[in-house]
Amino acid sequence: MTQMTNRRLFLKRMVALSSLSLSSCGWRLANVSTNYTNSGESDSLSIYTWSQYTDPELLSTFTTQTGIKVLADTYDSNDMMLAKLQAGGIATYSIIYPSDYMVEKMVEKNLLIEINHQRLIGLENLFPQFHNPRYDPNNHYSIPFNWGTTGLLYNSEKLTTPPEDWEYLWRNQDKLYKRMTLLNDVREVMGATLKMLGYSYNSQNEMEIKQAYEKLLSLKPALAAFDTDAWQNQILAGDLLLAMCYSADGIKISKENAKLKYVIPRSGSSLWTDTIVIPKTANNLPGAYSWINLLLKPDVAAAISKRLNIATPNRAGFEQLPNQIQNNTNLFPPQGILDKCERVTPIGKFEEVYERYWTQLLA
Repeated sequence: MTQMTNRRLFLKRMVALSSLSLSSCGWRLANVSTNYTNSGESDSLSIYTWSQYTDPELLSTFTTQTGIKVLADTYDSNDMMLAKLQAGGIATYSIIYPSDYMVEKMVEKNLLIEINHQRLIGLENLFPQFHNPRYDPNNHYSIPFNWGTTGLLYNSEKLTTPPEDWEYLWRNQDKLYKRMTLLNDVREVMGATLKMLGYSYNSQNEMEIKQAYEKLLSLKPALAAFDTDAWQNQILAGDLLLAMCYSADGIKISKENAKLKYVIPRSGSSLWTDTIVIPKTANNLPGAYSWINLLLKPDVAAAISKRLNIATPNRAGFEQLPNQIQNNTNLFPPQGILDKCERVTPIGKFEEVYERYWTQLLA
């Protein structure tokens, strides 16, 4: 056995033990130092992911099976991730988790490698609708990781009438004053307001965007914040009564406190898929493919779905979930609800119109 092989085995064992130890202490992906500089060696894999996808057990499993230590940073918006990528700030990462519409943007900007399906094991495990998504035909550049909706999480003890639609926020401003939050996401917030007004989430009519802006401007004084993550501890503590959120977060928080309930607005919402991509700057391609292949395994997909309270696009994994989870209509909504939802899509130069009104709203 060579000295290099001995070193590899030693590293593998030490990293596995380290990961298991960290997991038992409640370690999270977000705790990893942002000052880490990847050396390019194959015994480490750097990823850039959403903060809600922290999963120490997954890291422990990956390290145990491959000997590769995973280092990661987190972000709370697609725009933040893209801006950092274009500024060259995430050149060390080999895996990124953009949402569906952002995949289209990244492909247009020539930021992603085309995934070699011959290096994947288990792609056939996906539900049929995820094999050829409109945002990435034939999954050339992305593999779906999670899907869901955007909705409202509310305190059912304090708000005895459930918020069935977006209009509820405006009708109950006095009761919700400074105790509700909206996402810090221009397309989601403007999109939900457009939907409430009877327009498309992806409207390219400036008069409609202006109407949505004016509607939001009238609500702004009653808002506690535009926030994507911090609301979670605040609503658990009772400081907030209602929060606009992604279903993955809403369902997770509702499991922590049964009085907090997630609803999909009646007029419709956004339907999204978060994906896994490999940037052209990736410096551990074998590790990136190993990561994707682990996530495609049915038992792993099912375990992630249970631990993180997310909707898996993996049909074989879904079939391993208990009936209670399979029948959770917030996690896996019926088709009648999905039919009213829209995917956020890139709108080219018209995004400047959204950004202009968004900047005015936040000012």
